[in-house]
Amino acid sequence: MIHTADVAVVGGGLGGVAAALAAAETGATVVLTAEEPVVGGQVTAQATSPLDEHPLIETTGAPGAYLEFRRRVRARYDGRANPGGGWVSRLCFPPQVGREVLEGMLAPHVDAGRIRIHLGARPVAVRTRTGDDGAEQVVAVCLDVAGEDLEVRADVVVDATELGDVLALAGADVVVGSEGQDAFGEPHALPGAGDPRAEQSVTWVAGLRLTDTPAEPVAAPASYAELEARGAFGLDIPGWDGTTHRYRMFEDGPTGNPPFWTYRRVHDASVLGGDDAIVLNWASNDYAGAGVVADPETAAREARELTLAFVHWLQTAAPRDGGGHGYPELVLAPDVTGTDDGLATAPYVRESRRLASSRPVTENDIAPRDGAARSTRYEDSVGTAWYHADLHPRVGHPEPVYAPTAPFQVPARALVPEPGRGPVNLLAGAKNLAATQVAAAAYRVHPGEWSVGEAAGVIAAHAVRTGTSPGALLGRSAGIRTVQSTLLDRGTALAWAEDLPVDHPAFRAGQRAILGGALRGDRASTLAVRPDEPVDDEERAAIALAFGLDDLPLGRTWAESVLAADAAVPTMLQETR
Repeated sequence: MIHTADVAVVGGGLGGVAAALAAAETGATVVLTAEEPVVGGQVTAQATSPLDEHPLIETTGAPGAYLEFRRRVRARYDGRANPGGGWVSRLCFPPQVGREVLEGMLAPHVDAGRIRIHLGARPVAVRTRTGDDGAEQVVAVCLDVAGEDLEVRADVVVDATELGDVLALAGADVVVGSEGQDAFGEPHALPGAGDPRAEQSVTWVAGLRLTDTPAEPVAAPASYAELEARGAFGLDIPGWDGTTHRYRMFEDGPTGNPPFWTYRRVHDASVLGGDDAIVLNWASNDYAGAGVVADPETAAREARELTLAFVHWLQTAAPRDGGGHGYPELVLAPDVTGTDDGLATAPYVRESRRLASSRPVTENDIAPRDGAARSTRYEDSVGTAWYHADLHPRVGHPEPVYAPTAPFQVPARALVPEPGRGPVNLLAGAKNLAATQVAAAAYRVHPGEWSVGEAAGVIAAHAVRTGTSPGALLGRSAGIRTVQSTLLDRGTALAWAEDLPVDHPAFRAGQRAILGGALRGDRASTLAVRPDEPVDDEERAAIALAFGLDDLPLGRTWAESVLAADAAVPTMLQETR
């Protein structure tokens, strides 16, 4: 079976869904494939539906389509802000709700023939050819669908797989594991040279319900006794600050920590009725025995066993708040995970193969800086993201990392292979962007992955429209401006300004000004640009410089000044927007 489209998006996680939506809405036809039986990746098949987000997510710092996804989830609960009531996130909900919402967002494009979806499709090969200009191009991606062959041919291919499979199959230069401190001087990289074996842990999430009556515990896996003997299970976890964070099941812990049970609760029975339900993603089922890239079969088998062993421990040996041991009233919940056994369809993957680059985004690029509210400024930004550099245990290196970052951007150059290091019509669209292990640990969460996918989809569609490669498109100032303009039209912020919402008259002009380096003084040292407050001549000069103007823009306020500067940009440049 052969299918053709303008854009092939291989991988149906959040990055893949975002890329498919963005490409289709920018005028391209799309084939979207997912190895799992559902789209949504970490929010559905991996059952990590409580959203890992930054403090400003309700208003900014994510694509408009991602914010629409959140709005639709809440609409399922009559606008309730956090229907699950979990304390890990501002928005916790069951994976099945996430699946239904994502399918609803894709449905109009599927019905109109703009997007064709293939589920259960595993990429097994990539065919390439060398063009007349000597550049290598992907011709087709070959996939296995329940034993049947599927060949997808497209002008541009977006790799949105969980593990960067298409990058590897296409022969692109990739990196996995730690680059080591020797490579880029990152404080939280592993000491010395790189270690490709040091992949981050995966978690095979389970769904659990709290019932009224005790039930038979799950069978203890063969590894249970050994795991318990070495203290693998507990409600207490080591903190990144060197202390032990202590928890109880349903009560606040001895130092005031909220209950273990409500950490990732996705259904709050006290509000919604029925039984309380959680998704189980805790330090005790964090698996780092083998890398999911290096040894996927071992990692999958042992990660599942670890989670089942942890569930057995919770049911039989966990300390009860009122004394005694075991909570037999906790049962696996297939209706939460959408599977027969109550375990997620696939492991929660924190690390992918990543595009190798001489200039990847590093920990140093996203780290806080004295006197600056934002991290490194990228004029080629195609999105924003923000999360701690959250490194879970790595194979052979059990110490976690939770390093602070400043609000950061998605540079377009991180989504395409460097010249000569991969096919020219291939884009990264998920956790596989050109970022180091430490930096990628900050991009990997839900809105970060969506930002990468959204940008890849828009770039792909414009590359098809202009008949050029993504790299060539982004290599021209007019090309990157066109991509950025489309993203701004989609309500996607490219730079950080907490008080410049999409509906502000100066949103587009203000975003361009920040990209060009227009911020000075406290507008640079805080995330508030105070658009409707006055500016001085120094700030007007900075705005003029950001837009490449010789004359200072007229305007009393910052918003008036950036609007005046934007309007003064030569017509030739305006036409590229």
